[in-house]
Amino acid sequence: MVRRVAVIGAGVGGLASIKCCLDEGLEPTCFERSEDIGGLWRYADSMDGGRVSVYRSVITNTSKEMSCFSDFPCPEDFPSFLPHGLLLEYFRMYAQHFDLLRHIHFKVFLSARSSTWVFSRVSDHGFPFDMVSTTRFNHFLDWLLPSALTKRIRFRKFNSWFNHGNYGLASTKSSNFKVIINEELPFCLLSGTVVLKPNVKEFTKSSAVFEDGTTEENIDVVLFATGYIFSFPFLEESVRSLFDDNRSLYKRIFPPQLEKPTLAIIGLVQLTGSVMVGAEMQARWVTGIFAGWNKLPPASRMMADVLKKKPPVKRNPSERENLKISFISYTDEIASCAGVKPSVLRLLLTDPRLALAVFFGPCTPYQYRLVGRGKWSGARNAILTQWQRTLKPLRTRVVDDSSNGSDSWRWMCLLALPVALTAGFLLSKYPWLGWSPRAGPQL
Repeated sequence: MVRRVAVIGAGVGGLASIKCCLDEGLEPTCFERSEDIGGLWRYADSMDGGRVSVYRSVITNTSKEMSCFSDFPCPEDFPSFLPHGLLLEYFRMYAQHFDLLRHIHFKVFLSARSSTWVFSRVSDHGFPFDMVSTTRFNHFLDWLLPSALTKRIRFRKFNSWFNHGNYGLASTKSSNFKVIINEELPFCLLSGTVVLKPNVKEFTKSSAVFEDGTTEENIDVVLFATGYIFSFPFLEESVRSLFDDNRSLYKRIFPPQLEKPTLAIIGLVQLTGSVMVGAEMQARWVTGIFAGWNKLPPASRMMADVLKKKPPVKRNPSERENLKISFISYTDEIASCAGVKPSVLRLLLTDPRLALAVFFGPCTPYQYRLVGRGKWSGARNAILTQWQRTLKPLRTRVVDDSSNGSDSWRWMCLLALPVALTAGFLLSKYPWLGWSPRAGPQL
């Protein structure tokens, strides 16, 4: 005999079906694709995801006494013919009275242990966020300005999209925070599809108890978003014991204790940008070493470098946050080792247009094919046309836009670049100002 029943949709028919299943001793599970019950009787301005609804002024054609569920009359103070809002309210009362909501899957509780800043992949003026933010100019400013100021600027930028404090996500006073990329979370919180909760204190058989004392009953599934634990079961234990995470590796790649540099770990690094670009740069350097084009320093120097850069462990080493490092800093570091890092100063003297694009534009991987071994003749053109390729898929309908200020912006960048280069040079020469030449970007 059938025991478990899947009910698709939490409209009128779905609610009645759940109730009847329970009456018959069956186990219903209702799957509702939206964030609420009511089906087409839940009015919406738009047809998101193809969902249809009644129009704004709809009133029922049948009276409440002729329309109610057979064992749950409409409230007596409701009018005989119900506007859609009152009918939806009646559905909610029905679902609550017979405890139907616990059988419907549409709401998610999100537990956060620390402040979380959320930003979108769509940045200013609709451009991809990483092409706008991951630039050598911004990297230079991060090095130049005090960390407290850059953090304040970053928090203000995050809050310009939506106020994270109002959503319970993050506070500007928090020192422990994470940054995630997600366009859907703010709307899910705003619509109630996702409910934000504090850290979980404990689980019971079917509920979750949170640190603020609240409890959510009838939890179906618990997902732990704790990241990943890396392992290398194909290596001998004597080799695996040489490194507990990537901070034990020289340049996050080589175990420095090996007699010969015949083992390299590619991709065991979490960058603030694309890991694919970082992994390719690692592979270029490593294969150059294997082929004899590049050399590693003595083991003692590699060990000293690892110890210098490895901070005291304050957290679980398996946490992904321990592996995150600056995209430009790290990729430039490996590119310097491989002899393929571009010089902005040299470009400014030989190719000013390209220098502007390299310094103020996105730090795309083509920059690492301008010089050195593996130089690509198409790198310059790829850099100068990268914005065209970004916009081309959007040009399915062209509109007249005469307000183009690209020329004036190019002149501003041309004037700002020498100033930035001069400032970096002077500050690196005067360590008493608080800047270290090794900590800053090499222009």
